[in-house]
Amino acid sequence: MSEPSAVDSPEDDLEMGFFEHLRELRSRLIKALVGLVPAVALAWNYRMQLMDIALRPLKVAYELAGRDRPNVNFANPVDPFVAYMQVSIVAGILVAAPWIFYQIWAFIAPGLYRRERLLAIPFVLVSTFFFVGGVTFGYYIVFPAGLNLFLGFAAPLPSGVAIEPEIMIDEYLGSATRMLLAFGVVFEVPVVTTFLAIADVVTWQQLLKFSRWWIVVSSVVAAVLTPPDVASQMMMMVPLVVLYMLGVLIAFLVQSARGKKPVADGDDESADE
Repeated sequence: MSEPSAVDSPEDDLEMGFFEHLRELRSRLIKALVGLVPAVALAWNYRMQLMDIALRPLKVAYELAGRDRPNVNFANPVDPFVAYMQVSIVAGILVAAPWIFYQIWAFIAPGLYRRERLLAIPFVLVSTFFFVGGVTFGYYIVFPAGLNLFLGFAAPLPSGVAIEPEIMIDEYLGSATRMLLAFGVVFEVPVVTTFLAIADVVTWQQLLKFSRWWIVVSSVVAAVLTPPDVASQMMMMVPLVVLYMLGVLIAFLVQSARGKKPVADGDDESADE
C-alpha cells in the first residue's frame, strides 16, 4: 500500500497532548464568547421586540383557548431584567451561530486531512442552517402545540371552582429557551453523521445498523428535553429519527462518490457488537 501523500496528511504531523487540547479548547471557547458578546449587545437594543416575539406563542395559545390576552407576571423585581437578558442571549446565539460553528470547526480541523479542511465553509453554513431550522421548528410547531395542550387543562371543575393559569416570566422563558435551544442542537444530527462519514470514522452501513438503537436514544432524549407530554416528545423524537436517516443517506452518497468499498459482513457484525 502506498504511503499517503502530503495532500492527504494532516496539516501538521504534530501530536497534541491532553493539556494542549485543553488550552486549544479554552482558546476557542474564549473566541466564541468574544464573538457572542457584540451579537448579544445588538440584540439587547431590540429586547422589547424580541420579548414580544418570545411571548407570541403564549398569546396565540390564549386566543385558541378563547381566553383574554395573557398577563405575564414576575415575583422578583429583577426578573424582567433577567428575562430581557435571556431573550437577548438566545437571539445573540442565533446571530453569532456562524462564528460559533467556525470555532468548533477550527478546534477539530488540525486532526483532519487537507481535503477535509476545505469543507470549513460548507460545515459552517450547513450547521447554521440546521441549528436555526431546529429553533424555528420548535418555535412554530412544538412550543405552541405544547402550550395549547397544557392550557386545555385550565378549565372550570364540576363544582364551579376555576383553575386559572398564572404565567411567571422566568418559568415561561426558562422552558421556552431550553426547548428551542434543544431543538437547535438535535437538528445537528445530520451534520455530525455526515462529518463522521467524511472523516471515515464510521460507514453508512454501521450508521444504518445503529439506527434501531438510535430510536431508543431519540426517545430518551425527547423525554428529557421536552415537557412531560407524549405530543411534545413525539414532535422531537420523530425529527430526530428522520434527521438521523437523512444523515445515513448523505453518508451513503458521500462514501459511494468516493468509491469506498462496503464493509464486509464479518467486519460489520463485529462493529455492531
